[in-house]
Amino acid sequence: MSETERTRFTLPVGYHPFHANQVFNFQLNRWYSLGYARFEDMQAAGQRINSFAEWTAEMTRQAETALAEGRLMNAAFHYRAAEFYTLEDSPEKERLYDRFIRLFDAAFRDDGIERFSVPYGDSYLPVMRVPARGTRRSTIVMHGGFDSLIEEFYSWMRYFADRGHEVIAFEGPGQGAARRKHRLPLDYRWEQPTGAVLDFFLPDDVTLLGISMGGWFCFRAAALDTRIRRVIASGIAYDYMRFLNPPAEALSRFMFTRMRGFSNRVARMKMARDLAHRWSIGNLMYITDRKTPMEAMDIVFQLSARNLLSWLVEQDVLILTGSEDHFIPLKMHDMQVRALTNARSVTGRIFTRAEQAQNHCQVGNMGLALSVMTDWLETKLSSMA
Repeated sequence: MSETERTRFTLPVGYHPFHANQVFNFQLNRWYSLGYARFEDMQAAGQRINSFAEWTAEMTRQAETALAEGRLMNAAFHYRAAEFYTLEDSPEKERLYDRFIRLFDAAFRDDGIERFSVPYGDSYLPVMRVPARGTRRSTIVMHGGFDSLIEEFYSWMRYFADRGHEVIAFEGPGQGAARRKHRLPLDYRWEQPTGAVLDFFLPDDVTLLGISMGGWFCFRAAALDTRIRRVIASGIAYDYMRFLNPPAEALSRFMFTRMRGFSNRVARMKMARDLAHRWSIGNLMYITDRKTPMEAMDIVFQLSARNLLSWLVEQDVLILTGSEDHFIPLKMHDMQVRALTNARSVTGRIFTRAEQAQNHCQVGNMGLALSVMTDWLETKLSSMA
C-alpha cells in the first residue's frame, strides 16, 4: 500500500472545556483527541447536550450530517459516541453499534486492516491486525479495558504500524463484539484471551499494551505468560477496591458483602432516580452479565492486587499515568510500581496539566503518550540488538 493510500491521523493537543459536566466533557474530548472528530463538532455538541437522551440524539444527528457530507470516519465515530451513552436495554444500542462497525470498515477499507475471529472455548474473540510499514521491528498486542472497542484505538494502531511494528488488537470477554455478538462476559483471568491470541498468531518479540482497565488486565496476563517480553500499561488501577481511603474501603466491603440486599435496593433506587446511575450500574451489569448490582460488584472485587499477581511479572514495564485522572486515583501509580518487585525494569511516566495529558489515558495529548511508548520501545529493542 502506498503512502498516499494509508489513512493519516491528526492527534491534536489540548483538553478543552466542551461541556461543564465531566461525564460528557471527557467523552467529547476523547473522540477529538483520538483524531476521529472535528473540534467544531465537539464544541457544538457541548452546547446542545444536557442529558443522556440529548447526547444520543445530538451525536446521532452529527453522524447523519457527516454521512451526508461523505465524512465516513466522522460519521462512524459519532455513531459510536451515540451508542456509548445509550442504555443497554434500548434496542437502538445494537443498531448504533452495527452502524459504527459498517462505517468504520467503509472509512478504512483501503488501509489493509485484517479482521479475524480467534477461537476461544466455544466462542470467538474479535481481532484486528495492522501489518507493519516496511520491515517489521516487533509485534504489539493490544487491548482496551472495561467497555472499550478495538476500533477506538485504530489511530494508535496506525501510529505504531507506521513506525515498523505489527499490531494485533483484540477484544476480550466483556468488550465490544466479544460481549455484544459472542456473549462473553467480563473475566479477570486475562491470561486466557491473551493466550488464545498468541496461540493463534504465534508472534515473536511481543509487547503487550493494555489501556484503561486493560492496564490491570495486561499485568495479569504478563505474570502468567512468558511469551510476553514487554508490558505497557496506560491508565493503571492496581486494586479497584483500594481507590478509597481505608475506612471508606472497609465500609464499602461491609455494605457490598454483609448488606447485599440493602445495597441492591439502594442501587436500584439510584438507577430509577438518576440516568447517570442507570447507565453506569446497568453497563456494569451488562458487561459482567450479572442480574443484580451486587453480583456485578463481585466481579469488581476480583480486580484486586491479590489476583493481579504483580510479583510474577518479570518483563520490562512502562506505566503511563495522568496526574489528574478522574477515573483512577494517582496513588495507584506508585502502588503498582512498588508491587513489580521482580520486573526486569520499571519505567513510570506521570503526565501533567502543562503537557495537556493529565487526564485518563492521556486524552488531550495522545501524540505525546504514543511518542513516549515508541521511544521506550525503541530503547528496549536497541538494547537487544
